[in-house]
This record gives sequence, C-alpha cells and structure tokens, in this order.
Amino acid sequence: MACSKIFLGDLPELINKIIQYFHINDYKTLHSCILVNRLWCRVTIPLLWEDPFSIESPKNYRFIEIYLCFLNEDSKAKFDEYGINDNLLVPSNNTLFNYPSFIKYLDTDKIFYSIKYWVNTLVDKYNDKLIYIIYRSLFEVFIGNEGNIYSFKFKMSNNYDYMDLILQNPNLICNIRNLNLNGCAIQFQNIIPLLKFLYSNCNSISSIIFDFNVYFSINNYSLIEKCLTQIIISQHNLKKILFRIFSNLNLYNPFLSLKNSNCSNTLNTIIFYSTNFKTIINILYEVFDHLNVLESIHLIYCNYLNSDFVQQIIKVTKPFKLRTLIMNFEITHILCIESLLLLLQKFGNYLENFGLEFVDIIDDYYEPRSKRQLFEIIMKNCKNIRYFDSNVFDDNNIYLIIKNNQHNINYLTIEVNFYDYDTVYNEFSSTVLKNLGQILPSKLEYLCLTLLFNNSDLEIFLKNSQNTFIKKLLIRNIVVNEDENINNINILFYIKKYILKKERVKYLAILESDNDEDELFFFKEEVNEFKLYNIIVQKYDDLCIYHYSYIINNYLQY
Repeated sequence: MACSKIFLGDLPELINKIIQYFHINDYKTLHSCILVNRLWCRVTIPLLWEDPFSIESPKNYRFIEIYLCFLNEDSKAKFDEYGINDNLLVPSNNTLFNYPSFIKYLDTDKIFYSIKYWVNTLVDKYNDKLIYIIYRSLFEVFIGNEGNIYSFKFKMSNNYDYMDLILQNPNLICNIRNLNLNGCAIQFQNIIPLLKFLYSNCNSISSIIFDFNVYFSINNYSLIEKCLTQIIISQHNLKKILFRIFSNLNLYNPFLSLKNSNCSNTLNTIIFYSTNFKTIINILYEVFDHLNVLESIHLIYCNYLNSDFVQQIIKVTKPFKLRTLIMNFEITHILCIESLLLLLQKFGNYLENFGLEFVDIIDDYYEPRSKRQLFEIIMKNCKNIRYFDSNVFDDNNIYLIIKNNQHNINYLTIEVNFYDYDTVYNEFSSTVLKNLGQILPSKLEYLCLTLLFNNSDLEIFLKNSQNTFIKKLLIRNIVVNEDENINNINILFYIKKYILKKERVKYLAILESDNDEDELFFFKEEVNEFKLYNIIVQKYDDLCIYHYSYIINNYLQY
C-alpha cells in the first residue's frame, strides 16, 4: 500500500481537483468517473451523494430506496402496509458505501418533493401519511449514520414531524456553514425551539438567508425578531447575509445586531431583497460604519429608497461597493432623479447587476423627461454591468446602455409587461427585435426574450445576431390569439434556419403559450433533432434565471 502511494505521487490530489470541477459543472460526467477505477470511484461517490435531492431526475429517485435500506428491520416493517417491502429495501450490508454519511446539503422542501415523486411511482394513490413516515425515516438514517450537514435550508411549514430528531441530535446540523430560513407558515410557535437551537448550538455559520414573506400572529413576531437577532450575534464567522423580509417583522434589531464585534470584522456582503428601509433608515450609517470588511451591498426591489436613504449611504467612508440595483420605475420616481444621480456617481462604476421595470409602460403618468434623465445617468455612470434586466423599450437609450456595457454584459433579460394586451406592446416588441441583435456582444451566457413575436422581426434579430454565441437562449412568445399565432408565427422554423446548424446556442427553451405542455421540451422528435447539433433543449422554467437565484448563486454561496 505504501509502495503504491509512492508511485501515485500527487495523482490522487490531481484526480480530486478534476472531479471537483465536474462536481460543479457536469453531473453526467461525474457518474462516468465512477466506472474508471477504484480510486476514481472512491473520490467521486461522496460528491455524488452530498446533495442527491437537488439533481432533478423525475423518473428515478431510487437513491431514496438506498437511504431507507439503512433503517433497522423494525423501522422497515412500518412500510409493509404500503407495499414497500424487503424486495424494495435491500439490506444495508449489500451496499458498497455508507451513503447517508456523505450528506452535506439538506433542503427540507426538496426532500419533501423528492419523496412525493418517488411515492407516486410506487403507489396509485397519493398518501400523506406515507410521505411523512419516509420523511422522518430519512432524518433517522442521516442521524444514525453520522451525517454532518454543511448547508441547511429549512422551509417553515406547519408539519414538524421530524423537528424533535434535529433538536435531540445536535451533531447533524451543529457545524452548518450555510443557513437558509424560509418563512412561509401560518403557525410559528413550533419554529421557536429550532431558532433557539440554532443560536445555542451553531456558531460557525458563514452565510445566512432570512427569507420571511408572511404575516405572523401578533403574539409571535417579536419573539421571532429576538431569535433572529440572537442567531446573528452568536456567529463567529458570519460573512454574508440576506434579508428578504416583507411581512410585519421589524428588521430594526436584527439589522442593528450586525454592529456586534464578531460581524464587524467578518461580514463582507449584505443583500436586501424587498426590504422596507423605513424602519432602519436612521441606523444605516451607524451599522455600515462598524463593518470594517464590508465589500458589497445589493438592493433588489427595496422600498423607501428616498433621499434620506441615499444620504445615509453616500456618507459612509468605508470602501464598500453597490453591486446590485434592481428596481421598478415607481420606486425610482420616489427616489427622485437628483438622489439617484448622487447614488450612481459614487457607486455606478461598481454596479454589476442592474434591473429596471416600468410598472405600466404605456401610462403617461411619468414624465418622459424623467425617463430620459434616468437613462442618461445610467449611461454616464454605469459601464461595468454584467447582468441587465429591463422591460423598457420606448427610448433608444436603453440600447445604448447595453452597447456601453458590451465588454462586460453576460446575462440579458428583455421582456414586455403583458398584463394589458395593447397594440403598443407589438410596437415595443418589434423595436426590440430590430435593434437588439446588432448591439449584442460576441458571447452571452444568457439571453431571455419575452415578447410578442412576428416572423419578419424575429428573422431580423436572428440575422443581426449571427456573430453572437448564446450559451442559454430562452424565448417566450406572448400569445394574444392562439389561432392567429399558429397561422402567423413560426419561431421554430427561424431558430432552425439561423441557429441549429451553426450551433450558436448550447441550451435552448421555447415557450409559445401559457400552457407548459406546448413548449419545445415536450416535442421529442424536435428535441432529438437539436441534440444532433449539440443543442440541449430544456424546460423554460428550469433554464430561466431570476433575480433572487442569480444573486444568491453568485454572491452568497461558496
């Protein structure tokens, strides 16, 4: 054995680095690595089993069967009445690895839906009781096999059948580094023990998401605020935090707790999503001034971004950067042009992600002069944008913004606001398709177009963008009259004509109605044809990148 190690030299470390790369980018290749030899298999298996619930495979959730085979015989017996017997759950001594011990990521919502899909393949009738029995059994397996969770996403539902297992076995989540608390329940009294457990037992968390989007009962929310504050204070290495609180929770105390000595020398990223700054505007400067290593803040659809907010932000002397500013014009109007100018004069050159939505494009309530001034400010001060999202087309400056950022822009979403079908949306869509193709960079990671398409404008766009490679292309045609759409528009014909043989796209999604079953993904012959040209067709929703997930994946996760 020692001799073999000498001959191998640094090979195991190099193999591990190669497989770690596949782990991030290509699970299919990772599966192939298992078959190379014993060394590759031994390195690969733990990576594949870190988070099997996130690998979507609707037709194959057999990894749940493998987990359940680690139950003792008494625990397995309770599945007999549901037709899940020893023929399905093989003895654990027949498995090659201790698979449950490799688990690193727990997302309670993903676990639930994985179990649901698996159960649907086994029994004819949906059975809540069976699902929750399996749910609890999985936690028993992870705990019994000394699982140690790295990332924990907890969706607060009304059923906490497994909560006692977590509270009684702290080793499962006591070393978590990423915590995501997703509040979407009505009854919150049952969650208090978990919150207390977290701040009493978990003090090495490096990233936290507080995502609360509901209203709590009057007796509970002050206690929730206190627990969230204690979770922050208890951490010794908190680097990133996201506040997404649009309920009657008061952010004041949790936000003020960032001043504590632990956070002041570790916290480098703060993301505010749908945050109402009204309650914390008076302490913004106070908190930011105590954060010695703060690198970036991100603002997504936040409220109360008035002149007071801007003054608090720009007077902070610490060299942090505003990396994300995504807003609608209604908020921009409240912010006022003068304040926005001050904000972007200081931070515009650091801005990487910018989104602008007009709540109602055709409404004349807002002065055209304000829109022009807004675009001029953005063009003058923001030249390093990578992610751009807009549904504004009635001003040519929008294309100049894209053109000014050609060397940086990599993610682009253009959509019309289609809540009110009007001839003006046809005009806006036509304007986009006629102008956009000729200003695109040579390479895009992502392009999503939600428009009212017609044949001539689509062909113009595809012709003008022939020198652009788009890794992920999403097209959603807003259908006003489905019969008319069938007769007058053929998106697939033009995609084949200008993209297919030139292999200008790696991933493609086309949705031509509000019915998901009508999208390209479900037409197998077409999907196979694209596959011949190395173009992978996916579901629109699976390929779509939203603000929230993009910011989390790029700025919050490690």
